[in-house]
Amino acid sequence: MARPPRRHTTAIEQAEALFKSATTKPVEETPRPVRTAMPVGKETVSVRLDRDVLEHFQDDGPGWQDRINAALRKAAGLS
Repeated sequence: MARPPRRHTTAIEQAEALFKSATTKPVEETPRPVRTAMPVGKETVSVRLDRDVLEHFQDDGPGWQDRINAALRKAAGLS
């Protein structure tokens, strides 16, 4: 048989219970993340590239490593 919830007997316990109920955030359900085709992590590697190939990707500024990664994914048939 289930027991009824414990009642707070002292003023301090009652005050603590009221404070806790007023300051505790309700737990919200977060949607599960959708899996993507992109891998979760990246690995640091050393790759020797021709200077002109590297310059081609660096000419457009920051993000050149991501552009190389995208080109390799396309070449490998992963995108």
